[in-house]
Amino acid sequence: MASDKLHLSKKWNTVFIHLAAWSILFIFPLLFIERFGNINRMHNFSLIKFYIQPICIACIFYINYLWLIDKVLFRKKTIRFILYNLLLIVMANVAIYLVHRMVIPESILHQRPTPIPPPRPGFMQWQDSITLVLVVGLSAAIKVTQKWITTEKERKQLEQERTEAELKNLKNQLNPHFLFNTLNNIYSLIAINQDKAQYAVHDLSRMLRHVLYENNQHFVLVDKEFEFMKSYIELMSLRLPKSTRLEVSIPERGNGAMIAPLLFIPLIENAFKHGVSSTQESFINIKFELQGNNRLNCLVENSNYPKKDNDRSGSGIGLTNLKRRLELLYPGKYIFKAENLNDRFITELLIQL
Repeated sequence: MASDKLHLSKKWNTVFIHLAAWSILFIFPLLFIERFGNINRMHNFSLIKFYIQPICIACIFYINYLWLIDKVLFRKKTIRFILYNLLLIVMANVAIYLVHRMVIPESILHQRPTPIPPPRPGFMQWQDSITLVLVVGLSAAIKVTQKWITTEKERKQLEQERTEAELKNLKNQLNPHFLFNTLNNIYSLIAINQDKAQYAVHDLSRMLRHVLYENNQHFVLVDKEFEFMKSYIELMSLRLPKSTRLEVSIPERGNGAMIAPLLFIPLIENAFKHGVSSTQESFINIKFELQGNNRLNCLVENSNYPKKDNDRSGSGIGLTNLKRRLELLYPGKYIFKAENLNDRFITELLIQL
């Protein structure tokens, strides 16, 4: 309903613009028309002389604008389009010639203090013909421009719909991925400490509300995302062995900035998945830093203990999903680095909010 009203409004705006333009064209000669004595004795034949050319221009313009360009030119019938317009220009020149030659009586030519110039010889006047050719070109240019604008709008709309569909698909991948990793973590925790596992289930239910509701929005407050990160890290840390050192630095406030939800989950998941060993010393360092009000940096550094090929926890889609979401949401506004340095793995994501 709203789109129909908008389309109708644009249509009436176009009609108004056309009426205003042609009104100016037809009223303009009145500013220069010669008069006998007073305005009530305006020379009718002079009006006809002045208006025949604008009438021909308007006819050729709208025949092209409303019919020929759509039905002939846009259907690749260029030769037919040219022939039709040549015929229209010849007919317009004949009409102009007849008006100048026959409509203005001979007696009128000598009644004026300044006589009206005699009709021009021949019905094909180059000046009129060139003007009419330019009118054809103008109507074609306007129509082609309108078609390009419409096509461009449709292309952008289709591109936006495709992007939104892909983002939705990526989110649908991320939700089960997050849930699978968390449940896998709780499952392992049950065998170690049932009390912690019970607490983890309660914490998970609270985080799922964030995942299910906040994730449906394109952007959320950085403050909410920070709170979710803290809860998620706390949940993941419940099963860490004593040999693992965890350091977390997250700002208390996000300064009202907005960000796409759950972007940093894959980085943290990856650190807990590959940075922990049950038999050796290991570490995980997670640091978020707000740089002004429009840049957010996340640095995750962890010891590197790659999982075996038969370990399918998380299925390895997290970082791939993240990279694609960044390309769609922050094109040219992010820097993502992931590097393996001997016994440690470092990921860093800088986003311009």
